[in-house]
Amino acid sequence: MSSAPEQEAVQTGVPAGRTGNGRPPVPAPAPYGPERGRTPPVGPVWPGTSMPLGARFRVGPDGVAGTNFALWAGGAEGVDLCLFDDQGRERRSPLTETTHGIWHGFVPGVRPGQRYGFRVHGRWDPWTGARWNPAKLLLDPYARAVDGAPGNDYGRLPPEVYGHVRDWPEQHVADTVRDDRDSAPYVPKGVVVHDDAPDDEWVDDRRPKTPWSDSVIYELHVRGFTRRHPGIPEELRGTYAGLAHPAAIEHLTRLGVTAVELLPVHQFAHEDHLLRRGLRNYWGYNSIGYFAPHAAYAASGTAGQQVGEFRRMVRTLHDAGIEVILDVVYNHTAEAGELGPTLSLKGIDNRGYYRLQDDARRYADYTGCGNTLHVVQPHVLRLITDSLRYWVTEMGVDGFRFDLAAALARSMHDVDMLSPFLAVIAQDPVLRRVKLIAEPWDVGSGGYQVGAFPPLWTEWNDRYRDAVRDFWRGALPDVRDLGYRLSGSSDLYAWGGRRPYASVNFITAHDGFTLRDLVSYERKHNEANGEGNRDGTSDNRSWNCGAEGESADASVRALRRRQLRNLLTTLLLSTGVPMLVAGDEFGRTQGGNNNAYCQDNEVSWVDWELLDDPGWRALFDLTSRLIALRHAHPVLRRGTFFSGRARPADGLRDLAWFTSRGTEMTEADWYAPTATISMYLSGRDLPGRDARGERVEDDSFLAVLHAGDGPERFVLPDEPWARSYEVLVDTGAEDQTAAPGTVHDAGAVITVEPRTVLLLRVRWTR
Repeated sequence: MSSAPEQEAVQTGVPAGRTGNGRPPVPAPAPYGPERGRTPPVGPVWPGTSMPLGARFRVGPDGVAGTNFALWAGGAEGVDLCLFDDQGRERRSPLTETTHGIWHGFVPGVRPGQRYGFRVHGRWDPWTGARWNPAKLLLDPYARAVDGAPGNDYGRLPPEVYGHVRDWPEQHVADTVRDDRDSAPYVPKGVVVHDDAPDDEWVDDRRPKTPWSDSVIYELHVRGFTRRHPGIPEELRGTYAGLAHPAAIEHLTRLGVTAVELLPVHQFAHEDHLLRRGLRNYWGYNSIGYFAPHAAYAASGTAGQQVGEFRRMVRTLHDAGIEVILDVVYNHTAEAGELGPTLSLKGIDNRGYYRLQDDARRYADYTGCGNTLHVVQPHVLRLITDSLRYWVTEMGVDGFRFDLAAALARSMHDVDMLSPFLAVIAQDPVLRRVKLIAEPWDVGSGGYQVGAFPPLWTEWNDRYRDAVRDFWRGALPDVRDLGYRLSGSSDLYAWGGRRPYASVNFITAHDGFTLRDLVSYERKHNEANGEGNRDGTSDNRSWNCGAEGESADASVRALRRRQLRNLLTTLLLSTGVPMLVAGDEFGRTQGGNNNAYCQDNEVSWVDWELLDDPGWRALFDLTSRLIALRHAHPVLRRGTFFSGRARPADGLRDLAWFTSRGTEMTEADWYAPTATISMYLSGRDLPGRDARGERVEDDSFLAVLHAGDGPERFVLPDEPWARSYEVLVDTGAEDQTAAPGTVHDAGAVITVEPRTVLLLRVRWTR
C-alpha cells in the first residue's frame, strides 16, 4: 500500500489520531539536536572514494592526511557525517557523493582516535519497512573500534535511542510514531583507527595451523575466565590483556588444549529489560559492531587501543601454540524487532538489512531475538564476509563458530545448503582455509540441520551431547546411538567427503549446566535471572546423584566426582573434535543456573580457588593426562572413519565392539538393554600417511564404559585381539594422580566397578 496518503495527511494537517486509511499519522519533521544549518561543519569534505567501506585513515590527494568515510545506505535520501570531540560536541556535514548506493567523502585532517557516526535521511513509513530518522545517530557497521554503549550510565535504554516514540499511548502502534529527540549523547560512536598494526604487534605472528583431527577446543569467556584469576593483576582481569597474561596462558598449556573458542567479542549492547533489572548481557550474543572488538574487554582504552590489545592477545596465544576461534553472531543484531532501539542498520536501511514479513512493519525472526539479517542481499553478504576476512587477515584469528548458522543458510525462507552465504564461503580464498564451525540449527521451521552442512564445515553435535548424558544417567534404552557417537558419528557425517572431525563433540557448552551442575541438579535454578525461572531449557538430561544441589553427604560427593571423571574420559576418548568449557576440568559451578546469559558476576566467572581443593585439582590432572594421551596416540584422533572390516591376515578390525562376555556384539546385542559397552580401537595400519609418507602405526586400546549401579563381570577379549591388557585409566579410583598400571591377561575375567570407565592398552606379550 502506498504511503502517499500518510504524507499528505501530515502536510495537510489531518488531526492527530488516525488518517483516512486507518493508520496513525506520521508526525511532521522536527529539528533534531542542534539544527543542521547551525551545527558547525566538519570542515572541507572532498569526494573521496566508495571503497573500502567504513572509515579509513590514509594519505589522500596531494599528500594530505585524512580519513575516507563510506557508508552503504541504498534507499536513503541523504547521509550526514558527524564528528565528536572529547566533550561530545558535534560537527556535521553532508556526504554529497554517492556511488551505487554508497555515500562517501574524504575529510582532511581527521586522524585515528576521532569519534564519529552518521545520520541518515529518508522516508518514515514503518508500514512499508522504511524507518529512516535523522534524529538518530547511527553506528558505522564497518567501524573498527567503538566507544561507549547505550544505557551504560542510565540503568535502562534511554527513550532517545529508539526511532519511534516508545511511550506512545497506543502501544500497538507505538513503533509507527517517529521520535525526533536527538540520540547522539546516548549511543556508541565509531572510532577511526590505523588500518595496519605496528610491526612489533603483528607481522611476525605465526599461526599454529593445528589440523582438525589434532584439535581440542576450549570454550571460554574473556571476562569470565580472567576476572577472578589470582595470578593476573587486578587491572588486567576481565580483559584481552588478562587472557594474554602468563598466568592464563600457563593454565591453557598445562591443560593441553589447542584452541580457545571465545564467546562473542564483537561489540555488543545490553538489552533494556536486563538493565532495568540491574543485570547485563554477559554472553554477548547481541552484536552491534561486526568489525570492532568489544570495548569493555580492553584494559588499554576505548579510543582505538582495543584493536592493538586484541591483536597482541592473539599473537601471545599463537606463540603458545593455541589457535583463536571466535563465536560470531551474524544472524541478528541488538536492534531487536519493531519495538527495539535504532542504533545502526535499522536507521541506515531497514528494508535492505533485515528480513521483513509480508507486513513489512514486522520482522522475520528465525533467531528468537527479534530480527534476522537478510543474508541473501548482496550488501549484507558483503558486510558479513568483509567482517570475517578482516578478523582473519588483520586481527589474526584462526576460525569461527557461527551462532544459529542455519539462519545464515536460509535463502528466501527455507534452509538451503546451496545458499549464497555457504557458496561464497566455499569459494573465498581466505575463509575456506580457516576453521568453520556451525551451530547447525535456528528457531525457525526446518531449522534443525545437524549433519547437513557441506564439506569444509564442522558442526556442534548435540546428538553426541544427548547420547552421552543419557548413557551416564542410565536413560538410554540401548547403545546403538552411543556407538555412533563414540566412533565419530558416521551416520551423520560420512558423506560428501566429510571426516570424523566434522563432529565437534561436547557434553556441556556455555548455555546449559556446567559439567559439575550436570551431576548435581536435575532442575534448573534460574531465579537470579529475574524471569520467574521460566527461561532456560527444562530438558537437561541430568542426574543429581541423589540430592539436589550442593550436598554434605560424602557418598553423594564421591559419586559426583566419579561421574565427572566418566564424562570427561568419555569425551576425550571419542572420535571427533572434543570441546571443553572453561572450568569444567576443575568443577566450576553456576549453582544450577542453566541460562546464565545475564550473570556478569561470580555465578559465571571461573572460580580459581577450586584448584586449591585436592579433589578438583585431581580432576584437572586427569583431564590434562587424557588430553596428552589423545595427542600422543593418533588412533584416538582419527582423521578418517572406521571401516569395521576384518583384516584378512588376522581377522582384526580397526573398530570392534564387545559385550561383557568378551564376544563381539551381534545385531541383537545392539538392540538389547545394557549399561555396558566396550570399544576396541586398533592402531595397526592406520589409514593415511605421516608428513614423510610413512605408514602410521600406533598402540591399540580397549575402552570399557559401564554406567550400571552395580559391579560388572567383564571378560577381556582373547587372541587375536590381545595377549594382555594394561590399565591406563580407571575412573573408579579416587586417586587419579598416576596411571593404575595393572596388567591383565587376555581372556581374564575382571570386575568393573559401578559407573566406571576403564581404558586399557593392548599388549602383545603376557
